[in-house]
Amino acid sequence: MSTTSLPTARARAKTRISTNRFRVWLVACAIHPSARLWLVIQLAILHAVLWTFILINLKAAQDVHMDVAEAYGWGQQFLWGYGKHPPLSGWIAGLWFKAFPATDWATYALAMATVGVGMVICWLVALRVVDARRAFLVVVMVALYPIFNFKGFKYNADLLQLVTLPLLMLAYLNAFEKRSWQSGIWLGLAGALALMTKYWVLTMIGAIGLAALIHPGRLRFLLSPAPWLAIATMVVAMIPHIVWLASVHFVPLTYAGDTYSLEDAGLVHQLVAGYAVHNIALLALPVALAALAMALVPPWVSLLVRAPSRIVTRAWARGANPGVNVAQALNVWIVQVIVAVGPPLGALAFSIYMKTDWGISLFFLVPLALVAIPALRVQSAVLFNIVAIWLVLSVATLIASPWIAAREMAANAGNAAIYGARSDLARELTQAWHTRFGSRWAVVAGTMEQIQPLVFYSPDHPAALMPLEAWDSGLTSRDDARKYGFIGVFDPTDGRLPAFEKWVSEVAPNAERMVMTTRRFTHGKAGPSMSWNIYIASPAK
Repeated sequence: MSTTSLPTARARAKTRISTNRFRVWLVACAIHPSARLWLVIQLAILHAVLWTFILINLKAAQDVHMDVAEAYGWGQQFLWGYGKHPPLSGWIAGLWFKAFPATDWATYALAMATVGVGMVICWLVALRVVDARRAFLVVVMVALYPIFNFKGFKYNADLLQLVTLPLLMLAYLNAFEKRSWQSGIWLGLAGALALMTKYWVLTMIGAIGLAALIHPGRLRFLLSPAPWLAIATMVVAMIPHIVWLASVHFVPLTYAGDTYSLEDAGLVHQLVAGYAVHNIALLALPVALAALAMALVPPWVSLLVRAPSRIVTRAWARGANPGVNVAQALNVWIVQVIVAVGPPLGALAFSIYMKTDWGISLFFLVPLALVAIPALRVQSAVLFNIVAIWLVLSVATLIASPWIAAREMAANAGNAAIYGARSDLARELTQAWHTRFGSRWAVVAGTMEQIQPLVFYSPDHPAALMPLEAWDSGLTSRDDARKYGFIGVFDPTDGRLPAFEKWVSEVAPNAERMVMTTRRFTHGKAGPSMSWNIYIASPAK
């Protein structure tokens, strides 16, 4: 008996020693000035790699989201704007796909690379407010926030704000502290970069402006050159895009007005309530897991038996906290409160369609706002616990991802919006064009949700033309459609079909018309069948 138990005891002792060594190493790297940046970068890379593989498994039976395909299409030409949005998301997609192929896995890698960069910048923001120990806790909480993993699967302008808005906040905190002309220029450039992502960032820019006016230290900041140079720099940097806006008659504003204005007050209230509940639920996960990491600090087992309340109360104490820069924390608290409350109130006041995705970019400061509470005490063991929780959940999700995908597909087997085989349609249409004309397919016409995936999946990557929308991307034109020919694709159940057929009759009265049906099989399981009305117009002779 004794001889068989000794190796087990030794193994347990070695495991404890190894765990303790890793804990000590992790804490040392997280707080040491020469090691902490590399630790955070390595964490962000590991997070991006793990979740890229998770998303590949989870989305195996699906085509890429239409927003991702749209960004890819924009990136085929580097313009100053793309109809609905400023150009930065398209530019980055264009650069990414010069290095990577137009495949599903590359889109998930792009999304995770985006959130990985955002994680590192969130850590840099945290270092302006709290000490290195708390900053590391913040970045792991961010990694646990579903926006940076499950919900971050689609690269678009909303997701890119997880880079540009933390960068804007970092520039503001730097300018507020240094108040120099250099910091003002950097703040202005960061503001312009954010605005080139999506006009929605005006909410964050406005919140930062209000924070600068509300903060008790406002006079020192406002009397310095930093804020005024920031405004001037941002305006100058935005001039090329403003010129483009004027040249297209401010069509993105038309898009926003036509798409997101509502007259049904009841629906507005319902959407705002859904927005609030959705984002609170997403934020609850990293907050709850951080609380669990704090509760599991030794000797939590004995405390659970003798004094359960101490598991919670020991993390809180009165008195000064040198680990928090209260002046900068006040900036974070003010900005976060404004962007949390302002948009929903604005939606109620102006009857705006409030999308839940609009919260993607606005709550990256919540972990920092909570960790920066001076009364909160963060012990070293918390860092090991939170990393262990993140790693276990990520690896468990990776292992379970094929099963999750199968369950999701079984539950939504008839959902053509999710499981429709648009990639198969793209390849069939490309072959049909080559058979008829022996040339590259240059233009695809239809609605955004139907044709953008065709742009991505067709080997020819035709330019998208949306003739029924005033906010067309500008990547091609009706003249190009006449000159190079086009394939029109339209959902026969879409109420706009008569208007599209009228346009086809005017532009290409002799276009060949047919109906095509596609269906995807994944692991032997059939997805939904989808049919499209197809219009093939030959190039001009």
